[in-house]
Amino acid sequence: MTVYVLAQVSIHDRERYDRYAAAFMPVLLQYQGRLLAADEAPVAVEGAWPHDKVVLVAFEDQAAFERWANSPEYREISKDRLAATDGVVLTVRGI
Repeated sequence: MTVYVLAQVSIHDRERYDRYAAAFMPVLLQYQGRLLAADEAPVAVEGAWPHDKVVLVAFEDQAAFERWANSPEYREISKDRLAATDGVVLTVRGI
């Protein structure tokens, strides 16, 4: 079953975040992830949304997501994301 990763982040260190973003796609593709959306200007249709960016990624299943998230390559680049942003990352099971 497809697993989607939804990240909602506020960026407080643009330089470090941009370094993470530059390294993101090669690592994602190495682990067969698919970037479905990335937007720094999403429109809140209902309610208040306190973040700067939303990212939506898909993996074949939970195991594929975990291989990527726990990979040495992703763990290394994610240091910049963690230092540069605040927010939430969710996994959502497809239907």
